[in-house]
Formats: sequence, structure tokens, C-alpha cells
Amino acid sequence: MDHLQILDGYFNDEGKFERMPGKRQKKKLEAMLNFLATKFEVGTQYTEVQVNEIINQYTVFKDPATLRRLMWGSKLIKRTLDGTAYWRE
Repeated sequence: MDHLQILDGYFNDEGKFERMPGKRQKKKLEAMLNFLATKFEVGTQYTEVQVNEIINQYTVFKDPATLRRLMWGSKLIKRTLDGTAYWRE
């Protein structure tokens, strides 16, 4: 099953996430994070503001800080120790 099938029901008519999967829905959360990670170009560095802007393009609930931290914690994106630069390998 691909990421989009797992996330059926989480997208609105505009193709944005309406809500974040709950804590018990680990596979759905992983699928959402993987989907968002694909929106970052490999090898390109982004500022925290840029990362938030990209995440907000795909969400209605506007919680980029949580999603950014979860993507970093899942090792989908990397960052400098001080958080000034983010990238995808």
C-alpha cells in the first residue's frame, strides 16, 4: 500500500492535510511525514522559515513546528545543531 492510500481521508478537496494522525496511528503518521519529506529537494538547504512554509503548503491545521520536529526525529530531514539549516539527503 502506498503512502497516499494509507492517508485516504486525511486530505481535503485541495489536497492538503486536514488533521494529523493520532498517536495510535503510527503508520499513518509515518506516511504523512514521508509524503512531506518528498516536498524537499535532496541536497538543498532550507531555513527553518522555508521548511515551515513548505509544510504549511500541504496542511490546513498549520502546525509546522511539530511536523518539522517529527520529520527530523524520524531522520527524514537533517539539520544543523542550532537549527539554522535543514536538508534532505
